[in-house]
Amino acid sequence: MTSVVATTPAYDHTELRHVLRAGAQLGVLQSATVAAFAYASRLLSGPVELGVLTLILIVGVAATISLPGLWTKAKHIEGIAGAAGIGLFATVVFLLVDVSVFQPLGIYSNRWLAIGGGSNWWYHPVWWMVGTFMPWMGAMILASQTVKSGAPNPLMLVVGTLGLAAVVMAVAVVAHVPGAAFGVGTYGVSVLPALAIFATISAVWASRQ
Repeated sequence: MTSVVATTPAYDHTELRHVLRAGAQLGVLQSATVAAFAYASRLLSGPVELGVLTLILIVGVAATISLPGLWTKAKHIEGIAGAAGIGLFATVVFLLVDVSVFQPLGIYSNRWLAIGGGSNWWYHPVWWMVGTFMPWMGAMILASQTVKSGAPNPLMLVVGTLGLAAVVMAVAVVAHVPGAAFGVGTYGVSVLPALAIFATISAVWASRQ
């Protein structure tokens, strides 16, 4: 009698059940950070609010850009794509939590509603795109690190991304980009171009043997 033993690949672990399970875990984690952010913005004010919201944002960004690529052990295009798939399924999980729990509870403040023209639904398409883009870029960076050094460095990924985001925010403010200001909102948006820049730098660095 022959038994088949499932083995976990050393790199690019993209088996469907693994991707869906990891996406569900990330979606729950993201939902928790959104809930914490929403309630903190309601209950706090001033410098304390700024500090707490920034910390929550950093935790959410760090988890979203690093965990999918680590879970798929991204090294090649398959592992990178799998990380993007984890991010996409996480947005589906968040959508379900949002419409079944968050919106009925009314956790979003009037400031959030005003941004969306009085509707809670404006941000879901944006969430799907951003929630897929961030794990994709993060996995690309981790894959470049693995190719170059033999192992991913999630701390470098997170610190480098957050540092570049601060630079992007400062440039946007100095250049008078409409709506740009030194604050949590601009900093959060700045993570996106920072990731793209970091991924490009990492790919060039990895290509140099």
